Amino acid sequence: MRIISGLYKNRKINFQKLHARPTTDFAKESLFNLLRNDYIFEHTCALDLFAGTGNISYEFCSRGVRKITAVDNNRKCIDFIKKIKLLLNLTMLDIVFSDTMRYLKRNQEDYDVIFADPPYNYTQIEYEKIIELILNKKLIKEHGTLIIEHSKFINFTKHDNLYLTKKYGSVNFSFFKI
Repeated sequence: MRIISGLYKNRKINFQKLHARPTTDFAKESLFNLLRNDYIFEHTCALDLFAGTGNISYEFCSRGVRKITAVDNNRKCIDFIKKIKLLLNLTMLDIVFSDTMRYLKRNQEDYDVIFADPPYNYTQIEYEKIIELILNKKLIKEHGTLIIEHSKFINFTKHDNLYLTKKYGSVNFSFFKI
């Protein structure tokens, strides 16, 4: 895994001991090219749900995001993200050890960008619950974006708030606006 752009461009991060599935570099680069068109990262607050290796969070940090919160319920992943935070001095990165649904239910902040990458064995219903909770609690700021990474077996085409779907190899992103 590597950081694509920004302050830590081309920095490689070894995550082998985590047994995780980070977003591919190709998909991540394409995602951030899209986001770059809509957001000034220095003014952006983001939330990385199911953060895993921290891959997406590091990319936001490298590009100068104002604040990002990484949430995961795996202690090894949280410890790994903390290690990289210290190594790279990522002061804008907050790390939360929590189940995603519990975090979302108690959270009072809102975000410009929310990125969620649940395990690929999540069902359509589980994805829908996450989306509805985020939208109903208004956790996305006006003109904000919710991005869900998912497998080809998940389909959001009938969702009223879906505005864009992108596919990069085996990685699918669905974008939602309020």
